[in-house]
Amino acid sequence: MGWISWPRPVVTAEKHRPTLFEVFFDLVLVFGLIRVTTFMSERPSSETLTQGLLVLVLLWNSWLVYAWLGNYVRLDVGLTRAGVTVAMAAVFLIALVIPEAWQTGPHTTKPRLILVLAYVVVRVIDSALFHWAAADDPRLSRTVRLYALTSALSWLPLVLGAVLGGTAQLLLWAAALIVDMSGGVLALLVSGWPVRSPGHFVERHGLVVIIALGESLISVGAGIGTRMIRTPTLVAALLTLVLTICLYWLYSANTAHAERALTMAPGLRRGFVAGNAYSVAHLPLLAGTIYVALGVEEVLAALAHEKSHATLNWVPAIALFGGAALYLVGRAIFLGLSGQSVRLEQYVAPGLALLLLPVGRYLPGLAALGLLTAFLVALLSYEAWTRRSATNGGAQ
Repeated sequence: MGWISWPRPVVTAEKHRPTLFEVFFDLVLVFGLIRVTTFMSERPSSETLTQGLLVLVLLWNSWLVYAWLGNYVRLDVGLTRAGVTVAMAAVFLIALVIPEAWQTGPHTTKPRLILVLAYVVVRVIDSALFHWAAADDPRLSRTVRLYALTSALSWLPLVLGAVLGGTAQLLLWAAALIVDMSGGVLALLVSGWPVRSPGHFVERHGLVVIIALGESLISVGAGIGTRMIRTPTLVAALLTLVLTICLYWLYSANTAHAERALTMAPGLRRGFVAGNAYSVAHLPLLAGTIYVALGVEEVLAALAHEKSHATLNWVPAIALFGGAALYLVGRAIFLGLSGQSVRLEQYVAPGLALLLLPVGRYLPGLAALGLLTAFLVALLSYEAWTRRSATNGGAQ
């Protein structure tokens, strides 16, 4: 009996765009983001905010490697599709066990080990598929091997953290994820990652930002639950919608210019811009959005239980205002690394959001949510006005 001959991966074209199969992968990520927010909302504290961030980084890495792979070859064809389907199942498994991944005590090791082993499966499949796709490209093969090696080095602290639990788990998983992400940057600097289709890369990351922003709207329903709708909850829900729209427009107003800059970047420089402006800078965008969603959920939960006049606790306040500040930091980094000029207000905006934090802490939840929304509306309006002024000045 002869060997089975698998068809070679289909290399993407310059004008390639995201496929429906990739969008389906994003739905699995949505589930993961919901689980992270649910986990943090069950026991809101500074510790769970940190734990949630670590799991979020792990989910981000799981999604990111397939965004790069999907830019090089089509994910919806042949053996590649089969491998990515298994990887999606592993990401789904990671999301399922997230709420139990930080429990302590006897018989709590199993969920942590399931999470770690599922993550290893995600990374092994990506490395194998990328290596197979890069068989005719010595430079890319070297890049893939280097990243696979550094990724494997992160597995030992992940496993040890899962076995030990507690503070050791927190420190070891943080170290492992730093090593893992640093490996991707190292591979980028040493031999470079190719970006075949800038439009695909930009759109994939834009979609994931929209997905994360959708979590803010999902958190409205999670916060209200099955309680009867009252006027304060309706007002808070509408404020959340306005807040989410503002965050989206603050990001999307600059994506067209970023895509042009990425398209015009020559050779390996294109991969360097993509790695920094998208793979790195979009992580604080994602994390900031999830924290805002947590803050919104806490505000709505208090309103649903008729605690309209209760002041906001520190953890929801940090999630709400700190999350917005983190999002604005990510946006400023994205603008700078994608070759765009960063205006003064875009540097100052994160600091202003943080200055509102102690004020919001001593306001009722609805008032704090209104304060943050008013700030974002003012920021968006000011930036729109300055863009129009610059355009009109240039036209003259």
